[in-house]
Amino acid sequence: MRRASGGSQIPAIYSQFFDVAYLGTVPAAPQPSPAPKPAPAPVTPAVSPQPERPIPANMVRIQGGTFTMGSPDSEAGRSNNETRRQVTVGSFYLGKYEVSQGDYESVMGTNPSRFKGANLPVEEVSWYDAVEYCNALSRKEGLTLAYTISGTGDSRNVSWNRATNGYRLPTEAEWEYACRAGTTTPYYSGGSVNNAGWFQANSRKKTHKVGSKKANAWGLYDMHGNVWEWCWDWYDGYSSGSETDSGGPGSGASRVGRGGSWINGASELRSASRLSDSPGLRIPILGLRLARP
Repeated sequence: MRRASGGSQIPAIYSQFFDVAYLGTVPAAPQPSPAPKPAPAPVTPAVSPQPERPIPANMVRIQGGTFTMGSPDSEAGRSNNETRRQVTVGSFYLGKYEVSQGDYESVMGTNPSRFKGANLPVEEVSWYDAVEYCNALSRKEGLTLAYTISGTGDSRNVSWNRATNGYRLPTEAEWEYACRAGTTTPYYSGGSVNNAGWFQANSRKKTHKVGSKKANAWGLYDMHGNVWEWCWDWYDGYSSGSETDSGGPGSGASRVGRGGSWINGASELRSASRLSDSPGLRIPILGLRLARP
């Protein structure tokens, strides 16, 4: 070793050793490995919540469901065109009130009503006038038109595009489902209509301000009385079989009205009562209520 180191290392000999020991560098004590850094938490991209679709002004969201349409044989004032059946309807919006004269005139520029007043229901509107109003209001609000209308006068052809978001008339089944609001009685107010609608016994032979009688459980006013409300459907009888609301027959001679009016007796204001009239007819008992998908 001395020879290998060129004489720079000299062995030290101690009596307690039985061998030769050399001085050298003491190896450093092992250092613990640094703790691994935690992996960064995955970053979840921020997702903006989808805004809820605002409820259109003066409309109520009607949640779809299945109900018994029509009336039982025992119901006073029942007509034979009120066959009972199970009908399923989808969800939709429906106006809280009948369309007022102020609403109509602000869109159409005219007021055809006999009984004048901005807050009275518009009347003397034909079914054709009603669908034209729906389209005009949709156009004003930038919505896609529900109806395609061709032709003029009482020979107009009207088709409904269900995929659009524009204003429209309710179907007959939608109307009765919304009117009943879960009830099975003749009126949404029970067995009497006095506090829920304007009719022959209390109207003093005229229309009244919309929303001035008791609303039903879903917040809809004047579903009984004041003015009849045009529906989309062609009028026809129907079977007792269950169905999903189809919007009625594909053709016919007259359109359906619902709800009764200021001139009618109480039995014609029942939830199941049906009116059949020419789509071109304009009389002071016919008005409308708006729907939207």
